[in-house]
Amino acid sequence: MLGNLLVAGSANSADVLREIASEVGFELDEEGASVIDHLNYDVKDEGQHTLVVAEPENLVKAVPIVGKPGTAPLLYQGTGILTDRENPLVIEVLTASSSAYSYNPDSHVTEFPHAVGKSTVLIAALQARNNARVVFSGSLDFFSDKFFTSAVHKAGGRQFLKSGNEALATALSKWVFHETGVLRAGNVKHHKKGETQPPSEYTVTDQVVYSVELEELIADQWEPFTASDVQLEFVRIDPFVRTALKPGPGSMYSTEFKVPDVYGVFQFKLEYQRLGYTRIYSTTQVSVRPLLHTQYERFIPSAFPYYASAFSMMVSCFIFSFVFIHFKEEPAKSKAE
Repeated sequence: MLGNLLVAGSANSADVLREIASEVGFELDEEGASVIDHLNYDVKDEGQHTLVVAEPENLVKAVPIVGKPGTAPLLYQGTGILTDRENPLVIEVLTASSSAYSYNPDSHVTEFPHAVGKSTVLIAALQARNNARVVFSGSLDFFSDKFFTSAVHKAGGRQFLKSGNEALATALSKWVFHETGVLRAGNVKHHKKGETQPPSEYTVTDQVVYSVELEELIADQWEPFTASDVQLEFVRIDPFVRTALKPGPGSMYSTEFKVPDVYGVFQFKLEYQRLGYTRIYSTTQVSVRPLLHTQYERFIPSAFPYYASAFSMMVSCFIFSFVFIHFKEEPAKSKAE
């Protein structure tokens, strides 16, 4: 899939990298600025404390992006990144500790730094609406062999024989180039309950069965995707039905629902968007018509009182007519009689 980028900068990033970052919703700190942390640094850095030790707890909670969580801390030496937190497409993959800030280590701090504490992003990512991916790191050294194999000894903390840089870099590269976190939907089917073929149109109140196959790319093989939060919507401008898709055999998900008592042009709409996974969007358009005259109920229970009143009027009229026709008054007797 085209349009994927893995970019690594530094404290002295070129203008072209800054322009790329701004195009995807990131901002690199000023030229010469480095992330500084006087509490979370490696003992090999006895001077400016720019060799920052980032804990695995600061990683985003998304296995497709960062892989399975490890225990080894990460080494970072580079500039800070600012992100637009109102942008729903931006992902803060790795943030600094609350004691960190980004500033020029060769200058005195005379004004408030642009990036302070958790707002100092070390590695950021973005997944566009067309599923193109970008990973941006403010440290080129993060991906170096030196940092991959280096031991980590946090000042006043534990010592680790190897950093977690290599594992994270591998997971990030696989994610950004669509080797992990890739989903696809296929084999969409819909039909009336008890049938197997889709009709030319549905009728209001029909019972409908919908099914779809969801798969995930794992080690270059498409495997069944497992999730419990996949939903289907039956939409005519607004959703009339929203129901959960239940996993079935293999990669099949299915559901059954009743068509609403509203006719028009509807869509079966499947939209699945989760952190770290490609967006699934599938729509199937169908028509829903009203009942035919021959399909309406012959007698409606709610109208029984009206039926009773009509029949009672008929019976009353019959009795009245019978009495009126056959009733004969006796002739009046004369005075002589």
